[in-house]
Amino acid sequence: MRISPDKLNKLAHTVADTLAEIDEVGFLEDRNTIRQEARTALTALLTQEAGIDEAARKKIASQRKIILEGSQEWEILYRKYYNDEVRKLGI
Repeated sequence: MRISPDKLNKLAHTVADTLAEIDEVGFLEDRNTIRQEARTALTALLTQEAGIDEAARKKIASQRKIILEGSQEWEILYRKYYNDEVRKLGI
């Protein structure tokens, strides 16, 4: 999934703000550093998800039979291959 930089920043701000509201959470760094780390972590997760998505799509495309995206068969294979890729990564 692609997210614009503005939306990613907004999400990172929300993460930092939400953590700041929890009484049991204390920051060792300033809030901006926490926001930047949240953005880095979110970017890494989205990049990894994009790789998983691409691998699943390549597996479907490599089938002998042409499978149209959006068809029930495509959706079933996509979920199967996506989950296989996730398992490979140990997630």
